[in-house]
Amino acid sequence: MAFKAVRIVAKGRVQGVGFRAWCCSAARNLNLTGWVRNEENGDVSAVIEGPEEQISEMLALLRHGPPRAHVDSVDVFPSTSPQRTTFVTE
Repeated sequence: MAFKAVRIVAKGRVQGVGFRAWCCSAARNLNLTGWVRNEENGDVSAVIEGPEEQISEMLALLRHGPPRAHVDSVDVFPSTSPQRTTFVTE
């Protein structure tokens, strides 16, 4: 099983709609580690680490977001390990 880490930037209506809490819950359900935080420009950034298959599932979920969000795009970049034992919001 191959592990990898990615950094994502979600754009759209992703702040003030429970996106970070939803992201943490979804990541934990997939046994992924990392972090998520709001950015000053209205985007949400995250680093996600785990098995490639679960990362792919998480990316698919992120493209839709929670019910009140409207995700315009999710940019994905390679990343180094976030060095976390669980998924947290920063």
